[in-house]
Amino acid sequence: MPDSSDLSDRFRNMSTTTAKRAPLYSRLSSAIADDAVVAELLRAAPRPQQLPVLLFAAVHYLLLGGLGPELAAHYPNLAPADATADPYPAFRAFVLDHTASIVELIATRSTQTNEVGRCAIFVPTLGVLDDERGPLALIDVGTSAGLNLLLNRYSYHYQPGGTVGGPSPVHLECSTRGPVPVPQRLPSIAGAIGIDRSPIDVADEQAVRWLEACVWPDQRERFERLVAAVEMARTEPPDVRRGDAVDDLAVVVREAANAGHPVVMNSWVLNYLTGERRARYVATLDALGAEIDLSWLIAESPALTPELPVPSTSESEHLTVLSIVTWRDGMRAVQRLGVTHPHGFWLHWDPAL
Repeated sequence: MPDSSDLSDRFRNMSTTTAKRAPLYSRLSSAIADDAVVAELLRAAPRPQQLPVLLFAAVHYLLLGGLGPELAAHYPNLAPADATADPYPAFRAFVLDHTASIVELIATRSTQTNEVGRCAIFVPTLGVLDDERGPLALIDVGTSAGLNLLLNRYSYHYQPGGTVGGPSPVHLECSTRGPVPVPQRLPSIAGAIGIDRSPIDVADEQAVRWLEACVWPDQRERFERLVAAVEMARTEPPDVRRGDAVDDLAVVVREAANAGHPVVMNSWVLNYLTGERRARYVATLDALGAEIDLSWLIAESPALTPELPVPSTSESEHLTVLSIVTWRDGMRAVQRLGVTHPHGFWLHWDPAL
């Protein structure tokens, strides 16, 4: 039997990192870290996807389909949860009763966290680029359902910084620290294309249910705004293409450049690529930047994406670092902008900027 210590460590780490914003998953992770039978189910996933959130998404997916009312009673987005009750007995019983379905989901699905909250961390820099270059053409890599392509249809409140856009069914709150360049208006978006190897069709109820399942149930506001964003996308679907992040990138960027200044965006996507593929991703953008003016907005963890040209305070930096790479007249410039919560709850700008 394989050594399960690596999986146990991942669940133990998740228990620590989610304690404040996701107490349900924190408590479950702590218990799974000491339960090899449950933790080992993740072995069914490809190695890059052997992450606790994938197991939790598989279980959440089945609960959203109406199974397991005893366990669903512990999920704040599904029922008025009793925060004092121990959810693990019901969780373990459900997992053992539905092992086959859970293993199939783990083996065939990947996490698809189309987190619209990340739009709040991109809007300030997009506003700066709009002032500099005029109307923008977005290329969202790892776009899932393409909901982040709709960022100029959402409203935002930065504290401090004020309100931008709106009114909108999707309203995003983001606390700020430092000289965040909160714009007076939403950036002008002349075109927007998303690329994903397994895109989510917002008209497909089962596919949308998987997207919802990837949201942490403690965070009801995230769940509710995802539902609202999907409804907006159904009325005016974003341009989402099935494609490879590396192999199809150049074609899409060149197409987008016909509409406006091309801005490539990626947030917590490139950690799922191999190091060799990340290096090719950077090389592809460098080759494009030698031909056309281009901007690249990055929200990734330097510790997990060391091949990216992201200035980091240490080789082991696990924070989400927001950076921008620009190519102007063939010359590349890299700037670290700050650090941010991976779901866009806060943005701390580099005070030197």
